[in-house]
Amino acid sequence: MQKTKTMYLLLITFVAAIGGFLFGYDWVVIGGAKPFYEAYFHLESAPALQGWAMSSAIVGSFIGVLLSGGLADRYGRKPLIYTAAILFIISAVGTGMAADLNIFIIYRVLGGIGIGVASNLAPMYIAEIAPAESRGKFVSINQLTIVLGILAAQIVNWLIAKPVLPEEVIASTWNGQQGWRWMFWAGAIPAVIFLLLLFLIPESPRWLYNKGKHEEARRIFLRMGGDYYAKESMATIDAAKRNQDTPKKRSLFKGKLLQLLLLGSFIAVFQQWCGINVIFNYAQEIFTAAGYTVSGMLFNIIITGVINVIFTFVGMYMVDRVGRRALMLFGSAGLFGIYAALGACYYFNCSGIFVLLLVLAGIAVYAMTLAPVTWVIIAEIFPTAVRAQAMAIATSLLWIACFVLTYTFPMLNQSLGAAGTFWLYGIVCLIGYVFLWGQLEETKGKSLEEIEQEWSDEAIIP
Repeated sequence: MQKTKTMYLLLITFVAAIGGFLFGYDWVVIGGAKPFYEAYFHLESAPALQGWAMSSAIVGSFIGVLLSGGLADRYGRKPLIYTAAILFIISAVGTGMAADLNIFIIYRVLGGIGIGVASNLAPMYIAEIAPAESRGKFVSINQLTIVLGILAAQIVNWLIAKPVLPEEVIASTWNGQQGWRWMFWAGAIPAVIFLLLLFLIPESPRWLYNKGKHEEARRIFLRMGGDYYAKESMATIDAAKRNQDTPKKRSLFKGKLLQLLLLGSFIAVFQQWCGINVIFNYAQEIFTAAGYTVSGMLFNIIITGVINVIFTFVGMYMVDRVGRRALMLFGSAGLFGIYAALGACYYFNCSGIFVLLLVLAGIAVYAMTLAPVTWVIIAEIFPTAVRAQAMAIATSLLWIACFVLTYTFPMLNQSLGAAGTFWLYGIVCLIGYVFLWGQLEETKGKSLEEIEQEWSDEAIIP
């Protein structure tokens, strides 16, 4: 493909992936604000309310995913992405203005709906516009923007938070009254930029073609790669449609499509239950238990964010070379070993640098394997006609798993201790490794239509 066309595809991809940036920012900003808004709302001795405040956005994410699947198939990918941008703006402003916990949670739920829509549609949209030979890299750009959003939230939290003296009560400080609000308000800036840039990108040409809007799809394919690319892309879609019946929604729950749905759903749930996200959401507890102060905790969070970004680039480089399967297996096995060692550190009261290094190793392994590759796999394994619905199911289960993970961590940490909690996550990673070894096949280098065709004989139920 010509360089100018590649640059156009990259422009489209990066604009769509700003949704991932906002997803990452909104998801992690609450972790840095946590000690301050908890003091403001008097949640210090209420672990259940702490878990609800942290996980309420996940309820919205679940709603957003469920709504986005059917609506994206009916109205297109782009209108739903517009909606996500607007919800991010409303949530950022409203959460920062909240005067009581209920209002705070309402706006967190609205932001969660935006997260759910963006998490479902951004990787799907990118997969549908990306060339087969580099689709893994293009879809991984969405994960890159997620981790950049995470890092941005960590830096913003660190810059906004003012040092708290030992004798000060957090609730009465500037951090406890105003600082945490500015952490949320800062997220409105990239959300507005996202909304404006969305006017520059087209609708998914594959969605348009499958809806019978052939001329509009052809114009977009032309702009992406020229006349040959447009003809080849449309011919491939036509061939896939001629060789099989169009899968109906009901066929998702029969035959090979059901197996694909179960595989995609397992991978989505496993990405959360591997446990790494608690490090971002509950960094305060993790680093405090390792002997760090609040200021040291905020700085260490930035270090974790930098490692997250660096190794996401490693994953982007490897996903189309090494393949999806190898990276998922390496990530599962690597996290199992790291959690075993991390649990031992907490069990034997090792603190400071040892815990930090293991946390960084865990984030590095996750960032180059399960984090980006999960989104690549669930964006490419389903047929185009049911992709939005199938991804909505898998992604909604991902957010349910995320809710369970986030909500239960304070209680697990209290009952099992840090050591037992990380050992439990290690067992989950071992189970994930065994399942993926037996069920996950390689898809690198194949077009979406080729992947669809491989499953077609068994997948489509008359």
